[in-house]
Amino acid sequence: MIKQEIIEDLLKQVIYPGFTKSIVHFDFVREIKIIEKEISITLSIPSTSIEIETQLRDEITTRIKTKTDMPVIVKILKPKMPKETSSNGKNVLPNIQNFVMVSSGKGGVGKSTTTVNLAIALAQQGKRVGLLDADIYGPNIPRMMGIADIQPVFLGKTIKPIPAHNIKVMSIGSLVERGASLIWKGAMVTQAIEQMLEDIEWGELDVLLFDMPPGTGDAQLALAQNLPVTAGVCVTTPQKVALDDTIRSMDMFKNLHIPIAGLVENMSGFICPSTSEEFDIFGKGTTQPLADAYETTVLGEIPIEPAIREGGDSGQPITIIAPNCETSKRYQNISTKLWNYLLKVNEDGGVNNEEIQPTIF
Repeated sequence: MIKQEIIEDLLKQVIYPGFTKSIVHFDFVREIKIIEKEISITLSIPSTSIEIETQLRDEITTRIKTKTDMPVIVKILKPKMPKETSSNGKNVLPNIQNFVMVSSGKGGVGKSTTTVNLAIALAQQGKRVGLLDADIYGPNIPRMMGIADIQPVFLGKTIKPIPAHNIKVMSIGSLVERGASLIWKGAMVTQAIEQMLEDIEWGELDVLLFDMPPGTGDAQLALAQNLPVTAGVCVTTPQKVALDDTIRSMDMFKNLHIPIAGLVENMSGFICPSTSEEFDIFGKGTTQPLADAYETTVLGEIPIEPAIREGGDSGQPITIIAPNCETSKRYQNISTKLWNYLLKVNEDGGVNNEEIQPTIF
């Protein structure tokens, strides 16, 4: 009879689709039983995707069959969800109506700048907005929001978010010494995300935006496991190198079953400060084929403009210091499209997924 330790070692080789780590690393394996002449494995995953379910079943069965001829029963527990998103039913922030994950395939594409200005644009439209800087290794939100020198208020075991530009803000950068390097393993990143979700007194919000680390990894998965993410927004630039990485981010949304609100093409052209003429120095419009491939849309094209950089460095984003400029108008337009998409996701209703019946191989 095969030993449980051998099965565990085999499961450590099963990579969760769209990521680089195993189902054991992500703690998706709930139970391993060897009963008489039968092996029973129970998983709990954050996605309702049939493709992911099938892929996991096939790979688990194939690997175990290399060591034993015993029948294998694979049970997969899927989330009960208020809407068809990535949530596993554990909503730790029930007072917040919508959760938006802003992600990118690589760093340096202006993801944080986009998140900040979208948050401000939504607040300017009368929405109750929160902003969580989930970029553990490179938290830039405090400087961009003008709160780099402000310490959060601790209320016993909870933390009060820092108000800035009519937005409730929290960042790991506000909780550690400025410039400190966080050399954390995946489990520590996951724990930090979970604590920032549960320990912060957000109150009632219409939308909470998450500025995610670039790429795909523990922070994204931790968020998807703890909240019903309403929608994902992917930020990219027109260059093909950036678009190649963007595909990975779009795949992550798809594999976690997060509805994709659309793409933001950042650094799309350059607006000359003296003439207001726009030049396509990095290209423009290259994201549309990618949007089509994932059946989503390009929410907007944000140009390069000196005021964007200046605003981010000074803690006064362009939507604050120049609300009527062309770039601010584009952010406003993107935020309107995003809000309408959130309404659509909620109007579409939800699904109540039962436990998926096991398959015996």
